[in-house]
Amino acid sequence: MKLLDGKAISNKIKEEIALEVIQIKERGEKVPHLAAVLVGNDGASLTYVGSKVRSCKKIGFESTLIHLPEETSEEELLQKVEQLNTDDAIDGYIVQLPLPKHIDEEKVLMAVHPDKDVDGFHPTNFGKMALDMETFISATPFGIMELLKRYEVETEGKHAVVIGRSHIVGRPISILMSQKGKAANCTVTLTHSRTKDIKALTLQADIIVSALGVPHFLKADMVKEGAVIIDVGITRVPDDTRKRGYYLTGDVDFENVSKKASFITPVPGGVGPMTIAMLLKNTLLARKRHRSKV
Repeated sequence: MKLLDGKAISNKIKEEIALEVIQIKERGEKVPHLAAVLVGNDGASLTYVGSKVRSCKKIGFESTLIHLPEETSEEELLQKVEQLNTDDAIDGYIVQLPLPKHIDEEKVLMAVHPDKDVDGFHPTNFGKMALDMETFISATPFGIMELLKRYEVETEGKHAVVIGRSHIVGRPISILMSQKGKAANCTVTLTHSRTKDIKALTLQADIIVSALGVPHFLKADMVKEGAVIIDVGITRVPDDTRKRGYYLTGDVDFENVSKKASFITPVPGGVGPMTIAMLLKNTLLARKRHRSKV
């Protein structure tokens, strides 16, 4: 079994981006600038956004955190989004999800200009991704593809089973893995909560991508020998014996499944760090596009 070490690969990607930033500075050009909009004080969201801001500083990007109060109205948030759309100093930005319940997430994400949508959530970017055109690919699927490439995991002609059909992970990764190219050319089965007998499908799979958010859903008896396991799920499980009062775990019963897998991602330290690295890569791409239009 070989560990797909997302932390190590993400650090390597950040080093590569940092070198590009040095070259940008040497040419006297403006460095990439990523903004993040956070509404409210959700603990997980604060952690994620803080990590993104620290990563920007580490590689030489400029970053702006726009932290709005929980009671911010939908109209006020849409006004802020429009300001970011027209601000030439900002190359790309994200609106951290989830948003408070009184705000329509779809309406807000639709308002983000596709050219600054470094999360890759806008329908324009999703459509381009599906058509295999250059675009911003949603950071988590982008990170999974990069992990497979960097570890030279054999994917051509393999059967990949994706568990979960979200627009952020499951659906886009199923499309990306079925396309032509490196870490792709798979035959993909997309499963979800209404799929009957998922176990029968996962036992056929050469590669399993689980993005369900159910702790330890994927058991060893659902996996064939030598399968490649990508665990996207990350859940806080309450545990009074730990200092934090919880522990993080994925969709996969790692202890037992890892004994059968050829490659497997840990949780934490697998897909999570890759998501941030690819968000930074998208921001660099946004800066290059922005410069080409100036």
